[in-house]
Amino acid sequence: MVSTIKYLVALARPHKRLMLMSMDSLLALFASLLALGLLAIPLSLLTNHRVLAVVLTPGLATPILFSRLGLYQVVLRYITGQAMPQILTGIAATSAIMAGMNALLASGLPATLAIIHGMVSLILLTGFRFGMRRILRLPGNSQRTPVIIYGAGNAGQQLVAALHQGIEYKPAAFVDDDQTLQGSTVSGVRVHPTSDLRALIKKWAVREVLLAMPSISRARRRKIVSQLETLGVEVKTIVSMNDVVAGRAKFAELRTVTPEDLLGRDTVPPNPNLMRRTITGKVVLVTGAGGSIGSELCRQIVRLKPKALILLDNSEYALYAINTELRDTMSTSSPRIIPILGSVQNPGRMRAILRKFSVHTVFHAAAYKHVGLVEENIIEGIHNNVFGTKVIAEAAAEAKVETFILVSTDKTVRPSNIMGATKRIAELTCQALDQEHSTVFCMVRFGNVLGSSGSVIPRFREQIERGGPVTVTHRQVNRFFMTIPEAAQLVIQAGAMAKGGDVFVLDMGQPVRILDLAQSMIRLHGLTPYIVDEAGTSETESGDIAIRITGLGKGEKLFEELLIGNNPCGTEHPRIMTASETALSPAEMRVLLDHMMQACKDFDLGRIQQILNEAPLDYRPQDTTIHDLMWPPEEGHLKSLPALRVIDGASKT
Repeated sequence: MVSTIKYLVALARPHKRLMLMSMDSLLALFASLLALGLLAIPLSLLTNHRVLAVVLTPGLATPILFSRLGLYQVVLRYITGQAMPQILTGIAATSAIMAGMNALLASGLPATLAIIHGMVSLILLTGFRFGMRRILRLPGNSQRTPVIIYGAGNAGQQLVAALHQGIEYKPAAFVDDDQTLQGSTVSGVRVHPTSDLRALIKKWAVREVLLAMPSISRARRRKIVSQLETLGVEVKTIVSMNDVVAGRAKFAELRTVTPEDLLGRDTVPPNPNLMRRTITGKVVLVTGAGGSIGSELCRQIVRLKPKALILLDNSEYALYAINTELRDTMSTSSPRIIPILGSVQNPGRMRAILRKFSVHTVFHAAAYKHVGLVEENIIEGIHNNVFGTKVIAEAAAEAKVETFILVSTDKTVRPSNIMGATKRIAELTCQALDQEHSTVFCMVRFGNVLGSSGSVIPRFREQIERGGPVTVTHRQVNRFFMTIPEAAQLVIQAGAMAKGGDVFVLDMGQPVRILDLAQSMIRLHGLTPYIVDEAGTSETESGDIAIRITGLGKGEKLFEELLIGNNPCGTEHPRIMTASETALSPAEMRVLLDHMMQACKDFDLGRIQQILNEAPLDYRPQDTTIHDLMWPPEEGHLKSLPALRVIDGASKT
């Protein structure tokens, strides 16, 4: 039995799929025979070629339909209830085809045969899959899964004690690089050197390694996991001590090691003076408060004891979620939380909010950020990112808000897409307003944040759990990454250092190649990746999860940048720099925005593209194709506009 399981697990992926398709065909055919038996129909009728054709139909249709539904891409060891809709759809379609064949051939079989066949198939096909999952997950005949624990210190010893009391895991061995512990027995488990890992995994048929070192630095953790991910095992870790102390988790809880654990850096302790300067004792407004960055800004701002925190979002659910979360953690001494539904594109509402609550500080995080969606909805992207910023920024200047911080993006640097271009215009708008108002305007520019909505990591995780393929746009594409808490912390500190018109750039560390990230995530699940190029050709026939190269998306760059020039200056924070970049005068900015607004009103996307090319954005689209889903409009819709003359007086800040 054990040798058979090992043989099946070791088979190449195409061979596994062929075996699974054959089993589905046989089980579907067996379901037909059982259905005949349940209806008391004699098998002697199978000599009738019409009856035989109806009975054989599910055996042929089932593997074809399951293949079309992607069921053979799901790894049996990791199949979950999420596959049930696909199974039900395939069985329903097979039963419908069977019923159609029965009616077409006038075989004389009862119409209920297809229904009974469907019910029997559901039991057999789902039972087979989840039964195989159970068999494949049990190493040998043990009822508990053998695991290796990396780290024989205090955390490892406490983990072993907890596992001995449980029924899921059986501690097989410790590994530790501390030579004073090697060869000893701790809590009944022998400690081995890390060099023995591969042999121990093979000896115990281990599929999971538990990392029991919660307090090590991210650099050390990254090194350990890089070693483990090459061994074909799933890597899990115990929760951090901070979570245990805060009551958010129990010590013995385990979770899969995530890319966030590896890519995030050890944060520089925040400067308390900078954190408090624009927040403590002040009324603070966060736009886009329900978003990834906006919600984390709110969490950190509440801890800094503002006089009041205003949450602004146009999504009812997002606003409800962050408002509820903050209120659930509040004490009697917590600041007042004011949730407001509204859009930054509404001038009257923005002015009313800022006046009524006498706002001191605005963090403007509301924006459309998904490159592909903005590329296909250009006018709405401009209305929100450009004119929404203009509305809230002008309202802030009119209300004499002390500090206005625009949360920007690395995609503003030599933008190749509409989203990046709109955010660059938002930066220019704030710089122009800073020149004629007492409000201090500044911009904070950074790259991708780990785990934000729509980012690659949640998408990769979902694709892996679904059985693949994992989609990567290009082999060489890379991105900067930062954890959401670090990004929010640095935004707050950058805003505190603003003098007016500043463009702050966050140190994002080293860029990460997305293909390497995808491969690492697959290996961390104990699976083997293989790459399929744009032509559908695989580099190897073996592997569990395919990485499909799809080609760069609309407006997507291979490499992101953080600076337009190469002249950053340091600040009092080691991970925050300032950049000196092109700005427009208020008069020039008004002309640019007027032309942009008129082009939007006329839905003249060709004119918009011309304006972006002529403005000082260094706009570099990959091609001149307009990807908006509403383009071209009906004939005769467009109006002509005068030539744009804006850029004569571009200056430096």
